[in-house]
Amino acid sequence: QVQLVESGGGLVQPGGSLRLSCAAFGSIFSLFDMSWYRQAPGKQRELVATITIGGSTNYADSVKGRFTISRDNAKNTVYLQMNSLKPEDTAVYYCNGRPVDADTRFTGYWGQGTQVTVSP
Repeated sequence: QVQLVESGGGLVQPGGSLRLSCAAFGSIFSLFDMSWYRQAPGKQRELVATITIGGSTNYADSVKGRFTISRDNAKNTVYLQMNSLKPEDTAVYYCNGRPVDADTRFTGYWGQGTQVTVSP
């Protein structure tokens, strides 16, 4: 009953920018901690950024200073602004939402992913 839909991926040159969006449907968005993950071929899925219901943010060391996560609760949408992109950022990016009062075993809801490719 909860659906997350990512958009905004594409092909960009090194040093360029992209903004990813994740829209949530069928949920009380304001009660969800939201995160972006990414997965490159042959690698484990890694946490990129998180924003809590209170607006606190956290970033992976590899993207600090380049990526910004934000949310618009009125639009049930979370964003990831990506600047100064590097080829190492190439991956499928996934949106994740987790209710703050969920059972500790529940890993959250996941979107289908959007491809980001950084290449000359």
